[in-house]
Amino acid sequence: MKTYVAVVDSGSFAAAALRLDVSRAMVSKQVQKLEEHLGTRLLNRTTRRLSLTETGRAFHERSVQILGDVNEAEQIAGQMTTLPRGVLRVTIPLSYAQHRLGSIIGAYTQAYPQVQLDIALSDRKVDLVEEGFDVAIRIGALPQSDLIARKLGVARSIVCASPAYLAAHGTPQTPHDLSRHTCLSYSLSGGGADWRLESAGEQVTVPVTGPMKADNGDMIRLAALAGAGIVFQPHFIVGEDLAAGRLVQVLPGWESAELGIHALYPSRKHLSAKVRTFVDFVVAALA
Repeated sequence: MKTYVAVVDSGSFAAAALRLDVSRAMVSKQVQKLEEHLGTRLLNRTTRRLSLTETGRAFHERSVQILGDVNEAEQIAGQMTTLPRGVLRVTIPLSYAQHRLGSIIGAYTQAYPQVQLDIALSDRKVDLVEEGFDVAIRIGALPQSDLIARKLGVARSIVCASPAYLAAHGTPQTPHDLSRHTCLSYSLSGGGADWRLESAGEQVTVPVTGPMKADNGDMIRLAALAGAGIVFQPHFIVGEDLAAGRLVQVLPGWESAELGIHALYPSRKHLSAKVRTFVDFVVAALA
């Protein structure tokens, strides 16, 4: 089709061959094959000039439109690889988004106004490919997968409670004391009803019980602020409350193992500009 359009626009097989940087014989052969495929003559050939048949004229008109659409599609695909634009679907744990990423994401939208962010706030580990997400922020150990991971930082969980709870029930002196206290647990933790703490190379697993568990860290934090029990939560969730005295750290020196925070995306090959700029922007902001 491209060869045929070049012949018509150039006025001869020889001129089309120069334009396409191929031999005249190749141009003639391709037009002939096109006519055989269509089962009709497109060009009337004489020794001096070419003329279009009625079918050839209609086919040329539609071919120009089709080739233009193909070229435009290729340009759009290329621009989306080099220029950040379009919808970017991101899934982020709710509490981490609220405490760490809200202002960063706001700054990204101002820096890249042609990107429309569609953000799902959930602690659930979604399937990026199956559910159509471009990027996921994950906290904790990463399972084996084909996903690409960029490290954003680390976090540790600490044990804390409100002054009112500690005044009423006493302060645990060792990790094992936690089993005798009211504890509020994060239900999506891999430890379930066990809290795993470490200090100076020593590791302890403590079974805990309590009247409440939730799949969101801030829900547990609010219950702790109300004096409902002891919590084991990341510093990015309880840090401000500790600084303000609303919560008090229990068992200083005992924390969770280091929790990696990563941005995950499906593939580095043909990575779109919107994914690349978003991940780079968050990495730089959290450095």
